[in-house]
Amino acid sequence: MGRPVVHWELWSGEPEKISDFYRKVFDWEIRHLPDLNYRMVETGGEGGINGGIMTPQKGPWPGNLALYVDVDDLDKYAGKIREAGGKIVVDKMDVPGVGQLALFEDPDGRVLGMWKKKE
Repeated sequence: MGRPVVHWELWSGEPEKISDFYRKVFDWEIRHLPDLNYRMVETGGEGGINGGIMTPQKGPWPGNLALYVDVDDLDKYAGKIREAGGKIVVDKMDVPGVGQLALFEDPDGRVLGMWKKKE
């Protein structure tokens, strides 16, 4: 079984402004979740990938965009990333009621995420 990209995030210091931009341009439905300081984005259509818009927390959240790869075990894949020459930049963390994520850097310095849906 493959490991598909299941989510994306735009990281912005001005999430409201960026949300308005994408809403106006592409008619995306964007719902603000104030408790999580997060905006859920539904892109619409069939076969698309939904995502989110957020202001990164302080710490190692480099870049402006992340793609999240679906995995069944964050610790196992963190080990595989290290073995293949990458590194973990944000350790496994819980997203209450939804799942867990971790961010990694590939050997070229690109940052992506891993996602494990809550069972």
